[in-house]
Amino acid sequence: MNERTLITGATGFVGGLLAARLVAEGRPVRALVRHLGDRERLPDPRVELAVGHLDDEESLVRAADGCEVVYHVAGLNQLCLADPAPLYQVNVEGTRRMLEAARRAGVRRVVHTSSAATLGGDGSTFMNETTSPPSEFTSHYARSKFEGEQVALGYDAVEVVVVNPSSVQGPGRTTGTAAVFIGYLNGRLPFDLPARFGICYTEDCVNGHLLAETKGRPGHRYVLNTDTLTNTEAIDLIAVIAGLADRPRTLPLPVAMGVAGVAEAVARVRGRQPKLCRESVRTLGHPHLYDGSRATRDLGLRYTPLRQAMEETVRWYVRQGLVQRPLPRLAAEASGTAEPSEEPAEPANSLFEPPTGRERERSP
Repeated sequence: MNERTLITGATGFVGGLLAARLVAEGRPVRALVRHLGDRERLPDPRVELAVGHLDDEESLVRAADGCEVVYHVAGLNQLCLADPAPLYQVNVEGTRRMLEAARRAGVRRVVHTSSAATLGGDGSTFMNETTSPPSEFTSHYARSKFEGEQVALGYDAVEVVVVNPSSVQGPGRTTGTAAVFIGYLNGRLPFDLPARFGICYTEDCVNGHLLAETKGRPGHRYVLNTDTLTNTEAIDLIAVIAGLADRPRTLPLPVAMGVAGVAEAVARVRGRQPKLCRESVRTLGHPHLYDGSRATRDLGLRYTPLRQAMEETVRWYVRQGLVQRPLPRLAAEASGTAEPSEEPAEPANSLFEPPTGRERERSP
């Protein structure tokens, strides 16, 4: 397959992963960028540039011209905004303009990157592609992605397939949940929150996107979720991998919300955007339970075992110099003094038997 592919958001994390994979497979890739100088932020110099913006439909038509497929990955993911309007401008109206531009340019298929956050849920059951739309959302980000997804699913002038990754983690990621993991490895995470969340490993996320292009049914969406675990289980697994004994204390959500409310008020008084707010605590503390089994059944996606995914992730943190304190198990391995580990492949207290949407026999 050597058809030209346009990627929006190629200077971002997931878009960059997709661009790198497609180029490695020999496919001509064009990236939508706002400035020519953005080339430095692309993963490969062989990526063709198309200057444009989601606010400018004519520039999107030019970018999509001659492309068979568009991966619409670009989006705005921010919390704690005093004015959430930019989220809706980018995630909803930007999607609408990109789809219309794809139609005008004669694009065959659009793979739209949404988010598992659009599924909502109260933490009592695993959510999938067939569950009813949520009545409320934890954040304006989640609501804007839901509205953008509805635009994509309702557009029938071009083949549109939607993918809904949960929290994308793995080599290359240093923000969001990754910052929590890195903070723990450095001994700088005094507290965590009592919540469950889904992880979509980077390779699984990329593979899910590519399979959605070749095997996805137009008008359908596919949840991508490698595994589901609690914050405590995630830290316990990382501790086993690193050989660490300390654990953070779990901060009750009402206390965290109180602290966030104070931080939010202080930032507003100072005219700054808060780094911590009630919206972010509500998002982090919400139990996100996702069933990604349709991607396995319909697309053939095989999820990476969680232990393997987190091993690769922790080792990448270390190779990048992101971890300053010694990690006993990895240090022992490097010196050749490590004894064979008798630790289970997954934490004993993890929630791996519920229908998390994974087949037990998988390959990366």
